Amino acid sequence: MKKFNAGHSIALLSCTLVVLTSFSSCSKESTNTYKEFVLEEREPVVVVLPEDEDTNTDLSCPSSGEFRNDITRQVDIENPTNVGTIDDRSCYSDYSEVNVYNKTWGVYNITDGSNHWDGTSLQPRIERSLSRSSETGIGSYAKFKGTVRILEVGNPGAPQDDSSNGTYIIQAKGKHEGEGGSNDPAICLLLAKPVYKLTNGKYIQSAFDIYAERILYRGGEGSGREVVDLNQRIEKNEAVNIEMEVGFRQDPDHPNDPSKKIHYCDVVIGEDTIKWNIPEPERGKESGIRYGAYRVKGGRAQIRWADTTYDKVEVE
Repeated sequence: MKKFNAGHSIALLSCTLVVLTSFSSCSKESTNTYKEFVLEEREPVVVVLPEDEDTNTDLSCPSSGEFRNDITRQVDIENPTNVGTIDDRSCYSDYSEVNVYNKTWGVYNITDGSNHWDGTSLQPRIERSLSRSSETGIGSYAKFKGTVRILEVGNPGAPQDDSSNGTYIIQAKGKHEGEGGSNDPAICLLLAKPVYKLTNGKYIQSAFDIYAERILYRGGEGSGREVVDLNQRIEKNEAVNIEMEVGFRQDPDHPNDPSKKIHYCDVVIGEDTIKWNIPEPERGKESGIRYGAYRVKGGRAQIRWADTTYDKVEVE
């Protein structure tokens, strides 16, 4: 059964109402952040939408104007509250910020086919990169903390198309010794996949199950990765604390041998901690983190980040 960390989320109460016509029978369902009421036959269905949700039905890139970022991928605002250097590979929308629910949130909106930098070779993204921890001594690490809200993730078609839907919200990065895979590979990505609810004859995204997409060996891509259900569900618009720490620690099986170490990636979602040891730790050269919105194989993705901090330690 999926976990719902209501006790550790931030209730978001101020919303925009959209009224739709329905002929459904009596029922009532609610959560702290996403609500749908079917009052009685022929009464309207009231769906509570986040204040900052993009509901524009046109998902294409503007033909010209401020969202073209053709010259540089570092299209940012002055003094952003989100930490890190922007990497904008989507012509749909540039990074912006919005003040809602008593916080300033970084806005990461991307759409299918909007990567105008890499063509069809790579998925669209607006991410922030953080400086790498480039030492591999025991005690070296890179650590990110932030609060996330997920409003929408990629959907290539029908709700049951589970193989390609979803959007990455944060990822561990790090180069390695020797051959294999990308020259700057992803190591572990948190993937938010949609949970659908049938409303007025239409499937809508009401929550998101969180998976880890992890390498099976250094440089693993495609079949060289596994997708693991983390048994975590985040409701639409629910504010949840996320931490990711990537680094090197002593191998407990060899406590007196400093050459024996573990390259780890620890993730905290709410108050639940998921620990994972990266394969072939002896090949690891660095530890890095990127966050934002990455991958949308259909439709649009909308991710919000607030309260972001970053720390790193480097031990030779």
